[in-house]
Amino acid sequence: MLGRRLGGQLLLLRVAAGKTQQEAAQVLSATATKIVKIERGWVPVRDPDITALCAFYQRYDPMEVGALLRLAKLDRERRKAKGWWHHSPNAGALVEYIALEDVASQVRNWQLSLIPGLCQTPEYARALAAGNQAWQDQDTIERIVEVRMRRQARLTDDRPLQVHAVIWEAALHQMVGGPEVMRDQLARLLDMATLPNVTLQVLPYAAGSHPCATSPFNIVSFAESEAVDVVHVDGITSTVWVEHEGESTLYREFFDRTVELSLTPDDSVNLIDSLRKGL
Repeated sequence: MLGRRLGGQLLLLRVAAGKTQQEAAQVLSATATKIVKIERGWVPVRDPDITALCAFYQRYDPMEVGALLRLAKLDRERRKAKGWWHHSPNAGALVEYIALEDVASQVRNWQLSLIPGLCQTPEYARALAAGNQAWQDQDTIERIVEVRMRRQARLTDDRPLQVHAVIWEAALHQMVGGPEVMRDQLARLLDMATLPNVTLQVLPYAAGSHPCATSPFNIVSFAESEAVDVVHVDGITSTVWVEHEGESTLYREFFDRTVELSLTPDDSVNLIDSLRKGL
């Protein structure tokens, strides 16, 4: 994500200077393919290459060049990091998302029909995996559950992830795994709501039409000033990543409007507790 951010900025500088990829490649004594990889964020970029390209594009402002060098350094450091998820054969398509979540400072999550993964109990996650029917082997299902549980460590580690989760009321009524599993799952939500870094709200049925009615999504934010928010929209057969600043801002605005329509955190806890007692 940081690499694509850096590459996009270098691309804009090249276009503004009226230079081609082939001309930029000659400055680095490389092929145009290397410039393509740099501008698409596929490879880390060395400081001398950034300095040479900036000079070729006639960008000499120390602050501008320094910002690119800092972003390149951060990108190189992030690429070296190999978290536990790289060794899990069942992290699957979630590997890239888990990597972002691991270095994020905040996640804003909107869910239509499921309890957010960071708040799920093992039994609920197990029932979801079994109901998916994509995995028939019990060992595979258990490894999937393990991945989900390990993600939750970010909520209570030495740099706790800030989470703001908004859940549509329907997810609280869906009998995933049966009444006993759901009773324990609702109790887990109540426990999560007590964490100082977790804000939990419920969008009630009574709210009617709302901006986020079409699909669930996660907005992942980072402490680094160079990094923009990334939106993760997970579908049945594909995943959509939104990294453009304007589009991610639109998702934030939709999320904020849905927050305004939702119950307050205290009222959300009261509703969840009432549903738990009714099971």
